Amino acid sequence: MEEIKKLLIIVDMVNGFVREGLLHDKNIENIIKPQIEILECFIKNNYGVILLKDSHTKESEELKRLPNHCISGETESDLIDELKSYEKKSIIIEKNSTCALFVPTFKEKIDMMQNLKEIVVTGCCTDICVLNLVIALRNYFDQFNKKIDIIVPTNCVDTYNNVNHNREDYNNMAFKLMEQGGIKLVKKYKEGNIYAK
Repeated sequence: MEEIKKLLIIVDMVNGFVREGLLHDKNIENIIKPQIEILECFIKNNYGVILLKDSHTKESEELKRLPNHCISGETESDLIDELKSYEKKSIIIEKNSTCALFVPTFKEKIDMMQNLKEIVVTGCCTDICVLNLVIALRNYFDQFNKKIDIIVPTNCVDTYNNVNHNREDYNNMAFKLMEQGGIKLVKKYKEGNIYAK
């Protein structure tokens, strides 16, 4: 764990946001293939991989504000089928809020990675769990003067669309907030060429 220099975090690619339930959106399926390309690269090079899973109890505070979703033990909280074969080669962390940094296990793993230089974050939803995580990580590293790049490939994140939540608008808003917060946005992640637009 201490030797990890590069880490991929895949956020909430679970059935409840991709394939079923009140908060899923079929558009999110479009980011599966480019995420797996990065995942394959990281595994081949023995870099770190964390797969985050939204996982709530029926008493979760978050469910008082949002529709019921990703209840632990139900299929919505399961990783999508395309990622299941990578579970044994990854760290799996369940979260009960929109920001994984507050999961004790997640923070412990990050703190153990003493040589970490780069984090690539993909997944959904761009404007909620992805945004909350990358901004929190940036602030956490800044607090301790750690020079760690946080990179978001825009072809590997997406959000949902409904009457009160225009997908394109919320993606664009999230990207602006990320850039202002010191997150490096790239159109596509390329090993050894991380800042290529």
